[in-house]
Amino acid sequence: MLIIGLDPSLTCTGWGIVAKSGNRLSHVANGQIRTDAAMSLPERLVTIDRELTDVILLHRPDTSAVEEVFVNKNPQSTLKLGHARGVVLLALARAGMPVHEYATRLVKKALVGTGAAEKAQVQAMLKVLLPGVKLAGADAADALAVAICHAHLQRG
Repeated sequence: MLIIGLDPSLTCTGWGIVAKSGNRLSHVANGQIRTDAAMSLPERLVTIDRELTDVILLHRPDTSAVEEVFVNKNPQSTLKLGHARGVVLLALARAGMPVHEYATRLVKKALVGTGAAEKAQVQAMLKVLLPGVKLAGADAADALAVAICHAHLQRG
C-alpha cells in the first residue's frame, strides 16, 4: 500500500510517500511544492493543485493523510493555510483516494512518543524509520511524518 502524506501551506506544501507492506515501511519519494509570493492567491492555488496532481499521477498512492489546520495568532495566516489545505483535499478527493486527517500533536506522538516533540526529533526519527532517506526539506519531512502516522494508526 502506498500512502501519501501532506503538510499543506500556501508558501510550501510538503509531500511524502511511503510504502507499507505488513509492518514494514519504506520511503518512496518526498518533495515540496513552492509557490511564488508575487503571484495572486488563485495562481498560487493552481500551482499547488497542478503540482500535487502530477505527484499523484506519477506515484498512484492508494490512500492519503493530511495534517489538520492549527490556528495561528494571525487570522489571515490561518485563512491562507485553509485555502491551501482545501486545494490539497480537493486534489486527493478528485483522485478518488480516501483522505485521513491527523492533528500535529498526534503525528509527533506516533513518531517520537510525545506530542510536544521538536521538529529535529521528528526528523531524527524519520531517519531511523526510513534509513537512507534524503529529505527535500522541513515541509517534506513533516509530510512523511503524517504518512507514517497513518501507517502506524490504520487498522488492518
